[in-house]
Amino acid sequence: MTLVDVRTPDPKKFIKGATGDWEIVIGMEVHAQVTSQAKLFSGASTEFGKDPNDNVSLVDAAMPGMLPVINEECVRQAIRTGLGLKSEINLKSVFERKNYFFPDLPQGYQISQFKQPIVGEGKILLDMPDEQVEIGVERLHLEQDAGKSMHDQHPSMSYIDLNRSGVALMEIVSKPDIRSSDEAKAYFTKLRIILRYLGTCDGNMDQGSMRADVNVSVRRPGGEFGTRCEIKNVNSIRFVGQAIEYEARRQVAILEDGGKINQETRLFDAVKGETRSMRSKEEAHDYRYFPDPDLLPLEFTQAYVDELARDLPELPDDKKNRFIKDHGLSAYDADILVAEKASADFFEDVAKGRDAKLAANWVINEFFGRLNKEGQDLSESPVSAEQLGAIVDLIKEGVISGKIAKDLFEIVWTEGGDPSKIVEERGMKQVTDLGAIETIVDTIIAANPEKVEQAKDKPGLLGWFVGQVMKQSQGKANPQAVSDMLKQKIGLE
Repeated sequence: MTLVDVRTPDPKKFIKGATGDWEIVIGMEVHAQVTSQAKLFSGASTEFGKDPNDNVSLVDAAMPGMLPVINEECVRQAIRTGLGLKSEINLKSVFERKNYFFPDLPQGYQISQFKQPIVGEGKILLDMPDEQVEIGVERLHLEQDAGKSMHDQHPSMSYIDLNRSGVALMEIVSKPDIRSSDEAKAYFTKLRIILRYLGTCDGNMDQGSMRADVNVSVRRPGGEFGTRCEIKNVNSIRFVGQAIEYEARRQVAILEDGGKINQETRLFDAVKGETRSMRSKEEAHDYRYFPDPDLLPLEFTQAYVDELARDLPELPDDKKNRFIKDHGLSAYDADILVAEKASADFFEDVAKGRDAKLAANWVINEFFGRLNKEGQDLSESPVSAEQLGAIVDLIKEGVISGKIAKDLFEIVWTEGGDPSKIVEERGMKQVTDLGAIETIVDTIIAANPEKVEQAKDKPGLLGWFVGQVMKQSQGKANPQAVSDMLKQKIGLE
């Protein structure tokens, strides 16, 4: 494959070396476990957390005479992912045997796709702080995962858990279009969001269902591609960034010292924050791919693809654009809300028929803020969208002030209940009686004649008076009514 450089060098992304600037070139191979009840070529369960070797069929154990049978659900999920990545869907693809020593794949080879993958070229758009960046997707192919070797269970033997052996993986290969660790993290994040929206991978990196091999090289800005090193099995967005930063600087130091980069596979040590050599190019194996004789070429019709395309959910980019256009939200707020499909759905339930900007402010700042503080997931929230929507209604209707709303939210969070009934029963309504407000305003003005004179020259002091009135009224006075009355009495109108 010929590598094509489509990015214009950006000085903001360069690494400053002792002998000048260097540019990082990054490509990523993301392994995403397909959401499916059964494995790619057998009916064994894919349930996570089962006892070792519970989810193993005779096919997975490579018993004599056992033949693989393709799981159509995994094929559907791969096609849906390709459509979500705006990729070309290949109506014919071929499974091949990748011959390599896999200690935790009993058949001794991996069934994968090489020359003819199920999904071809696509793209992912990244909204970076200063620009929108397009990262090309080279391909997506299906393959079976390997099992797990455990080396710390016995002093002289390694144990093998085959539960993961044969589970369907989508390997999503980017083009070498990424130019910084921030872009790499954004790419990994965006890909995870898309997969979770589609429901084709749960994205649970702590369970190993999504992980990345990161290819890193450095070069003089705009020069020829350098020799790359592959960092294997990075399983967090933060570690992706750290691994790239360390590896790029390691390579720059070697080159500036007159050395050369050896193409090799490396691992990232999260404790030390550094990469270390795993195997060199000279030790790499010839995989000797050839079509799997037990599996016919995978073929389907365009009508089959079109039917899957019709059932795709609204994807994050489209949802973000709709939130900005239809709800008038800022790009920043829309980004936060669409980061998880459940969060976007919650916001839409709160905003339905209401002031969307006010709803977004409460969902993002008060609701999400409280979830983060409590370390809770959205599914664990004691406040429903209906309850939060009722609080937004009370604010919009002028029944309660913003300050009272925060007190009300605290009550609903800790005690539950109908916000409207709580306001009624606990006397939390905002005071809109101008006579009652005027009494407090007059008292404050009479007690602070010097500040009244200062406010005539410095209108900004009006906020101090508003604060005093709100304090005196225990937050129940209507802030707008207070402000209007103070302006009139002080003579600022």
